[in-house]
Amino acid sequence: MSGHKKHDFHQPALSLAGLVVSLGIVYGDIGTSPLYTLKAILGENYITADIVKGALSAIFWMLTMQTTVKYVILTLNADNKGEGGIFALYTLVRRNKYKWLIVPAIIGGSALLADGIITPPITVTSAIEGIQNIYYEVNVVPIVIFILILLFVFQRAGTDLVGKSFGPIMLVWFLMLGILGGKEIIKEWSVLSAFNPIYAFELIQKHPEGIFVLGAVFLCTTGAEALYSDMGHCGRKNIRISWIFVKIMLLLNYFGQGAWLLKHEGYKLSELGANGNPFFLIVPDTFLVFSILIATMAAIIASQALISGSFTLVNEAMRLNIFPKLLVKYPTELRGQLYIPVVNWLMLGGCIFIVLFFKESTKMEAAYGLAIILTMLMTTTLLNFYLHMKRYNIMFIVIFIGIYVIIESILLYANLSKFFHGGYITLAVAGALSFVMGIWYTAKKLSERYVDTVKLEDYKKYIIELSADTSIPKYATHLVYLTSVRDPELIEQKIIHSILQRRPKRADIYWFIHVDVVDEPYRMEYRVTHIAKDDIIRVDFYLGFRIAPRINLMFRKVVEELVKNKEVDITSRYESLQRNNISGDFKFVIIEKYLSYDNELPFFEKLIFTSYYILKKFSLSEGKAFGLDMSVVKIEKYPMIFRTPSLINLKRIE
Repeated sequence: MSGHKKHDFHQPALSLAGLVVSLGIVYGDIGTSPLYTLKAILGENYITADIVKGALSAIFWMLTMQTTVKYVILTLNADNKGEGGIFALYTLVRRNKYKWLIVPAIIGGSALLADGIITPPITVTSAIEGIQNIYYEVNVVPIVIFILILLFVFQRAGTDLVGKSFGPIMLVWFLMLGILGGKEIIKEWSVLSAFNPIYAFELIQKHPEGIFVLGAVFLCTTGAEALYSDMGHCGRKNIRISWIFVKIMLLLNYFGQGAWLLKHEGYKLSELGANGNPFFLIVPDTFLVFSILIATMAAIIASQALISGSFTLVNEAMRLNIFPKLLVKYPTELRGQLYIPVVNWLMLGGCIFIVLFFKESTKMEAAYGLAIILTMLMTTTLLNFYLHMKRYNIMFIVIFIGIYVIIESILLYANLSKFFHGGYITLAVAGALSFVMGIWYTAKKLSERYVDTVKLEDYKKYIIELSADTSIPKYATHLVYLTSVRDPELIEQKIIHSILQRRPKRADIYWFIHVDVVDEPYRMEYRVTHIAKDDIIRVDFYLGFRIAPRINLMFRKVVEELVKNKEVDITSRYESLQRNNISGDFKFVIIEKYLSYDNELPFFEKLIFTSYYILKKFSLSEGKAFGLDMSVVKIEKYPMIFRTPSLINLKRIE
């Protein structure tokens, strides 16, 4: 491996508080997997020692290979200034010459979002179904839907206060897992032989579903991607240390369930209890109500972490220009916490649909995991390029990536058995999201080819003369345009057209603002270029892909600093106002493009642009996306003409 020394300047420090917080933020999904994993593996099959020990062996080695080795040990090293997740990984490797790397990033991100509509229903339903061990006839569907509605409704208020209790509650949950499992292992020590990997191989041979049983085994590790995605909130060291505790508690519970099952060979789960869930079957009757309560709280925390993660993921996609702009709100001052109303309500609708469609957690298990294995495969693909970029030993890369491509391909094949049992729902959502991201990204890239730019130097003289031409009514004291061109010497032709030709706009000072989304997640810097003293100024913002582009506030701060440094005078140049030292007005001009009919494009490009402009109708306007005060914004429509018809046979007649 490479000898690069790893620094943690951007990582939260290792601390007891950090370890507890990690339990609440990172481990909700994987921590609630004992509620349904063994139940899904056994299904309606008779309990046998071979299947039980095979299941435990497969779970142990799945947690070790997928979660511990791949994510905790290696993938956590691939941080972008302390931040993790598939889009953070993409920003690390996108400077690579292979432009197609956007494909695994889009597929992985879409699959992770799609998995968000199944995780809350299955975790909450599995927990609430424990009530059926007390009241057999109770219908859990209304209860689950009520909890999910409350969960999503409270998103708008943020989780700053409630979030502080997540860690301690999950600590109680994991301790409960370990204690419940440990008391059963003591009664049946033979269960520990399941650590032998030979039992995992025999499971595939002896289980009625063969290799497809791995699709159920995979449920034990579906939260592994969260370890990586939440690295920025908790820190690499906190996640690694807390995982030791979490893994021990999970294994104690899984092996405890297995020990109990070994004493009930020859039965089916449905014959052993009202709910047929080995998790609740090992709980003493006197402790059952408390266990259901804690399980429900853990399920809610798992769902909350996933919902917050979905908001972050969509926000990153918007900042990377691969998703339509949506309204983003910031309910608390907590770094990185945000709320996207459209995503929130769409996820709630999806979760309610899942609950009403499947009704039982057993049926939901069939749909769970197919999307997340796609995310893992895409992470492996990007990780391969990261390892090459960091100059890891080539043999290590070949062996490591080879092993995980094989493992995850087998898991994908095993999970495909779930397709007709509900997996098609999450795949359909992932496919729709991938289509939207693909269209948005491709249209943006194609548009860059057709952007008509001119040298600003060629028009500087005209703009300065316009500014001094008192025969033209003044449009604004300060006129501000947003430009997408990175080169400060260039400007879009449409902006020059707007200033000089589409009703000449006289102003005292012309400002050009460019926002550059950079790979560092929380970078906030700007550069000022004085193109023409006291007449034309350009401001370039360099914002990380996790920073909200609040241009209204940021631009105001820039202007204040320029005034303080006496680089610009913003006092109104109207004589009466100038005498009283009153600042001039600022007017923003946003040029919104629409697809012109005067285009002759290839079929593929026409399809891309048509789809893009349909999506654009549902996205946030550029002014709102950049956080501008719409009362000082003027919207101008501008036709996008990419390629005009090459020949028009028009003849003049007398």
